[in-house]
Amino acid sequence: MSFRVRVLALLMLVAVAATAATAWLTLRQVTRQISESTVSDRQDVVTVDRRLREHADRHGTWHGVEKVVRSLTESTGQRIRVQDETGEFTIDSDALGGRTPRPVGAAPPFLIEPRPQAGVFPGPGTVPTPLTKATLLSIVDYRASVRFAECLALAGITPSVHRDRMNVPVYRGPGGRTRAGGCALPRVTDAEHERAVAGAQDCAAVSHDLAMACASRAFALQTVDVGPQPLRASLGALDDTGLTVASRPAVLVALGVGGAAVLGALLLSRAVLRPVKDLTAASRGLAEGDLARRVPASGGDEIGELGRSFNRMADALAAGEERQRRLIGDIAHELRTPLGNLRGYLEAMQDGYVEPTPELLASLHEEAMLQQRIVDDLQDLALAEAGALTYHRTELDARDLLDACATAHRALADGAGVALAVVPHPLPVLVHGDPARLRQALSNLVGNAVRHTEAGGRVTLAVADRGTGRTARTAEAALTVRDTGSGIPADQLPYLFDRFWRADGARGRATGGSGLGLPIARQIVDDHGGRLEVSSEVGTGTVFTVTLPVPKGLTGGGT
Repeated sequence: MSFRVRVLALLMLVAVAATAATAWLTLRQVTRQISESTVSDRQDVVTVDRRLREHADRHGTWHGVEKVVRSLTESTGQRIRVQDETGEFTIDSDALGGRTPRPVGAAPPFLIEPRPQAGVFPGPGTVPTPLTKATLLSIVDYRASVRFAECLALAGITPSVHRDRMNVPVYRGPGGRTRAGGCALPRVTDAEHERAVAGAQDCAAVSHDLAMACASRAFALQTVDVGPQPLRASLGALDDTGLTVASRPAVLVALGVGGAAVLGALLLSRAVLRPVKDLTAASRGLAEGDLARRVPASGGDEIGELGRSFNRMADALAAGEERQRRLIGDIAHELRTPLGNLRGYLEAMQDGYVEPTPELLASLHEEAMLQQRIVDDLQDLALAEAGALTYHRTELDARDLLDACATAHRALADGAGVALAVVPHPLPVLVHGDPARLRQALSNLVGNAVRHTEAGGRVTLAVADRGTGRTARTAEAALTVRDTGSGIPADQLPYLFDRFWRADGARGRATGGSGLGLPIARQIVDDHGGRLEVSSEVGTGTVFTVTLPVPKGLTGGGT
């Protein structure tokens, strides 16, 4: 029996016992507590709505409302979340308390409307006369003072508030001042004033019975874009039950279930602890550099699979360490001799034994450029393998890639006496990729083909669309570089993409390349989701095939 099955059986036993023991406890209390919780939630909604609107009315802004939300959470015990219609302004008591915000509860959110409603001030006097002027003044004063209040709030100053004849709050600085804390009561712009006049005058022609309602509507329309905006508040979270059960029965049940769980854990520990201890000791040794540490891995359960996975990981780490040592040795080998030659010639010229002729300086400069190429190739390969190589992908015709590579290597091919040709394709073959990086990969392949082909030979570039038409999910563009060189033995093909590997070990750097072009080319093709494949026959030649996916939606030639 696997470890998973044994643990599952234990958990099922504990779950059944716990469910049976607690069901009768919860059933007796849930109905009553749900009723009490509903009444409490309604009272909390009323309290939250009143306190938040009081804050908006007192300050003219939602700035500083976090303190109110925190206080309400402490007094009601509710998780509270408020946000505006756009979702840009959000206050969550979970975030204020330093915890990750939870999903909101199932209860629908309720609207908090903080904007004032213009009406007749409940004091001595009658309806302001004329009502048009009173409405205009309320609109203008409110628009200016509410911006003043927001500036004061950002400066940490609580404004003073009084209500005008239309029962609209008007905000000023402490003591009724129009300047405080670097803030000044702003002037209403001419455009705002004209809109306010137009809105107020709309109520001049209505009957007396409808005048007050018209004034209230005009005020609301002219001030909708200033002041605190409406919020939607949600109480509770999905993981809040809002219910509790009596403690003593729950404690007794918990003790019984805990005892069963402990007993089961003791039964399982004998089968678990020993391999875990072995794994812990082996991992500690692995961390200290002992890459030969392995753990016994027997059995078909998850513990045995964990041991085998650990051993595979240790094998991979050991292989990676060996590759790293081999790479360092290869780099040192590749750079030691040419750098020693450069140093020797420079010291000889410095001591006067060798004349610094133009030919010698040109030769030394060429050698330095070859070493720079090796370093640049190493950097490109490191970036590519780390996934940090930059790609600028666009839609491009694969035929253009081949034409560009052929043009770039035409002089090299002519100098070597090699015919370089591109097989024409009648229709576009579109791919999605980085033109510069794909040309870099193809250039490495074409350059190798030209260098490994004797005079009188031929290098041919071709492209084909392997897709199944526009109805296919994906198509493939195959770009081939074929040469008539000496070919590569079959036993050497597995090492073709290794760093610093060359088919002809007798070739120098001037003719054999840096030994990094093929690894770079393969990494670039892999990053484009493609494949780089090679086939070769000694005495006949070599064919490199770059296969790139063509996502559905790119229009091309088709087949």
